[in-house]
Amino acid sequence: MSRPRSSADVMTRRLRAQRLIGAPFTSAVEAVRWFGAMQAQDPAGARWALGLRVRGATDAGVRSLLDRGVILRTHVLRPTWHFVAPDDIRWLLDLTGPRVRRGLAGRYLRLEIDEKQMTRAVTVIARAVAGRRYMTRAQIGDVLRRARIAPDGQRLPHFIMGAELLGIIASGPQRGRDVTYGLLDELAPRARRLTRDEALAEIALRYFRAHGPARLHDLAWWSGLTLADARDSIALAGGALVPETVDDVPHWSHPDSSSTRARANVAHLLPNFDELTVGYSERGDLVDARYPMDPSLFAFGSVLANIVTVGGRVRGAWRRTVSRDGTRIAVRPLGPMSRPEREMVDRAAARMSRFLERDVRVDWA
Repeated sequence: MSRPRSSADVMTRRLRAQRLIGAPFTSAVEAVRWFGAMQAQDPAGARWALGLRVRGATDAGVRSLLDRGVILRTHVLRPTWHFVAPDDIRWLLDLTGPRVRRGLAGRYLRLEIDEKQMTRAVTVIARAVAGRRYMTRAQIGDVLRRARIAPDGQRLPHFIMGAELLGIIASGPQRGRDVTYGLLDELAPRARRLTRDEALAEIALRYFRAHGPARLHDLAWWSGLTLADARDSIALAGGALVPETVDDVPHWSHPDSSSTRARANVAHLLPNFDELTVGYSERGDLVDARYPMDPSLFAFGSVLANIVTVGGRVRGAWRRTVSRDGTRIAVRPLGPMSRPEREMVDRAAARMSRFLERDVRVDWA
């Protein structure tokens, strides 16, 4: 096994694998396929995550891809939303959906949703949206109510999530501020199906290609697989992955990710749940020992929030405020930032300005 020179080297390689440095993706679709799935719990943040990695991307352009079904948003991997390419959605759901559903059994019990009721609700939803009759959450609730299935409280989102996890529905075009849902057979009629072994090998390849160097536990966390399945997936990927050791811990990466030639001394305004943070179970590599974490600065009290990074290391938090005059980014650094570092943050804000197609200014706290 080869050994990277330092943890800073690992972060540089991760930045490059995620296309936060080096050659960007040429399209948002290419980016989503590269990752396999990208967490999209925060829709605006998830669109910006693509903007950070795709040459010339705009928020309006990514919205158009979602509205046209070129990129889908659904519950997969873990019980949260992800962006997925239509041709990947079936095998990902087949592989990870059953485990997510088993993990929700206790929640279903508290909501008084049994298997028979879920099956009936999913059937009603499928009939309602068939023929590209895209429906909002509220409209689906009305349909269930007319079918004498109570959609009150958290029952409605769990019925919808259940239909997603079973591969019945996925995201449709945005309608104002509302998400709509359509029939997955109509949204992704040519989605691939893989055998379980093929899917396990594929998910390992996608994960380490986009996140490596990374650990077995990182793959298990990101994918929602058991440790045993994650271990099997690495074995099934075989020579497509490169094993190495970092601080006496086994890591894997893609053969193309060994280079650190791309410049890492770049600032990023990473959004909530960016793949550079949420994609790993252990996030200590993000922390710069010179600037200890202050949880009070960050939403959720963790690096899963909007963070400012320099060279892949956390240097502060940021918050966006939108007004008629433009967008303001309030930056709260963990410690003093040099003039060159502040200029890097200004360049990161200029990139966001191009993505949003509106003025973005930085306010320093």
